[in-house]
Amino acid sequence: MSGTADSGMSPERAHGLSMMSEVYGFDMTDGPGDYFAETADHLFGRIWSRPGLTHRDRRLLLLGALTAQGNTDVADIQVGAALGNGELTPEELEEIVLFLCYYAGWPNGTKLGNVVGPHVARARKAARRAEG
Repeated sequence: MSGTADSGMSPERAHGLSMMSEVYGFDMTDGPGDYFAETADHLFGRIWSRPGLTHRDRRLLLLGALTAQGNTDVADIQVGAALGNGELTPEELEEIVLFLCYYAGWPNGTKLGNVVGPHVARARKAARRAEG
């Protein structure tokens, strides 16, 4: 877990924050308000924690849904997390962009490509540095 839980935190919140940290690849801290509570407790504590789909499966579905809705600005964190967590490779992300251009429309697919491109470039640069 992220180490952010305090003694007054409910087990549901602690589990949700732990899952958020796992999904996003960085430590999550508790946040204020009902919106954050529902996000942590329900979306991550219950939905992302359900059996039946891997994080990779959920991430693929989410990228498709975000792209189809034109919400690729929200996809930025998903793309970074997918690469950082080893769920998707740069090549797979590029293939996803091309595939979604056909099913979500070229403008929306291109928007996703504009999000994916910098992440892929950084990942490839880091891989080259690690090799040599």
